[in-house]
Amino acid sequence: MEFRLSLVLILVSLPAILAQDVGNTKKVGNVKVVVNGILAIARVDNNFICATIDWWNHEKCDYNQCPWGSASALNLNLSHPLLAKSIQAFNQLRIRIGGSLEDQLLYDVGNLKYPCHPFRKKSHGLFGFSRGCLPMSRWDELNQFFSKTRPIVTFSLNALSGRHHKSGGVWVGDWDSSNAYDFINYTVSKGYQIDSWEFGNELSGRGVGASVGAEQYGKDLIKLKHIINQLYNKSRTKPALVAPGGFYDQEWFAKLLQASGSGIVNVITQHMYNLGAGVDPKLVSRILNPGYLDLASGTFHDLEQTVKKNGPWASIWVGESGGAYNSGGRNVSDTFVNSFWYLDQLGMSAKYNTRVYCRQSLVGGNYGLLNRTSFVPNPDYYSALLWHRLMGQGVLAVNSNASADLRIYAHCARGRAGITVVLINFSNDTDFIVNVENILDFNLGAHERNISKESYFKRSLKKTVSWVGRKALDKPVYREEYHLTPKNRNLRSKTMVLNGAPLEITKDGNIPELEPAHVLANSPLTISPLSIKFVVLPYFDAHYACA
Repeated sequence: MEFRLSLVLILVSLPAILAQDVGNTKKVGNVKVVVNGILAIARVDNNFICATIDWWNHEKCDYNQCPWGSASALNLNLSHPLLAKSIQAFNQLRIRIGGSLEDQLLYDVGNLKYPCHPFRKKSHGLFGFSRGCLPMSRWDELNQFFSKTRPIVTFSLNALSGRHHKSGGVWVGDWDSSNAYDFINYTVSKGYQIDSWEFGNELSGRGVGASVGAEQYGKDLIKLKHIINQLYNKSRTKPALVAPGGFYDQEWFAKLLQASGSGIVNVITQHMYNLGAGVDPKLVSRILNPGYLDLASGTFHDLEQTVKKNGPWASIWVGESGGAYNSGGRNVSDTFVNSFWYLDQLGMSAKYNTRVYCRQSLVGGNYGLLNRTSFVPNPDYYSALLWHRLMGQGVLAVNSNASADLRIYAHCARGRAGITVVLINFSNDTDFIVNVENILDFNLGAHERNISKESYFKRSLKKTVSWVGRKALDKPVYREEYHLTPKNRNLRSKTMVLNGAPLEITKDGNIPELEPAHVLANSPLTISPLSIKFVVLPYFDAHYACA
């Protein structure tokens, strides 16, 4: 099918033409894009966009920078109106509470065996910190905040409780579930809504700081599943069980699924920090290098295959991803340029049936979607919000003759007919003119499209094979465009510009409206250098894929 479609592209269009304008340094590239609106190649969750709230406090420092401040789940300012409004703008943002310190976190409930103290710096502690503790008064405050902002919550549990350090980073022994049991029981008794319970953070494979063997991990997941089933036995729905929240290791992930067995783990989560260290001077060049970004596709593909083979009952999430590790890159991860990496990750991961993508972080570090003190959104916040509002669950195949500098992703439009296309132009000197067509425009044979001859004949008669459609002929038809650029053309600006207007908090303290430009359907679709564009094509016929 891919070979035939590529052949069609060659026949129906010339290769991309790069023509130098006289007196202008810009080039123009003509691109033919064919979107398959017949069959979705993957599906994502309705709440694909996710953000994390971590446990790191003001003492978490990297490279002589301490960018966390009061962004911990233990002391985040829940009363700030902009924090609530930023979450509410999503009309149910998925939030994961977890991070490196979670495997040293105690819950101050039941017969706690240790004093309930906050995390403190400790020279020989895991990640340089002591144990910490979550008071139930703070858990109550968090849930009161959640009841107002209505996020979909995943809470990641301490998976090292009861184990002991053997050698290197290896931890052994059975998981002590008593504190987690009391905490989940308290949560149920209060009626707090938890969508899923996750088990552990970055303990897979060789681990980060600590590791646990896959067989032992699987055994402990069976125990946790039993606890969830027991404590939620009177509930209408049960939270999902999510694991392992770590970096992908093929052998370890396969053994985990085999050891835990069918139906135990509902979601397999991996972490992704594919840009390297936050202090790396090559960070921006990596973000703007499509070839480098492509390397992540291998991990998405391999994990998808591992789950299909060993745990087809489980879905796949990116449980945490901040691009650059160690709190992200200062004046990079919180600027416009980071959206080239972020949106490319969203589009790429979705093609491999990643159902949810959790961004590290909502607040905190250099990679927060919100400024950690003012809660004013950084550029990636708006990229996430536009994705959430415009991109539906069905992921569509895209074939084009574009150069590597132009990324193109297509989904069913969210909540309406048609499709949404994301264009990411990595080129610093080329305007692309993009012609989007439907695979239905090409007679490739009904048998190859897995639809009946009769249904194809009927659709041919209706002449709805292009995105304009028959019903568009009797009145003007418009597409919606959301063109994203940095303020003052500075890629490291912390202000994103939408269709020429800076996105800033309104005078009355609200998140700005994200208004599209309505463009006549038959006018050229262009994307300027080093910019991003969401395009909604409401009359693109994707009925089969998006029904």
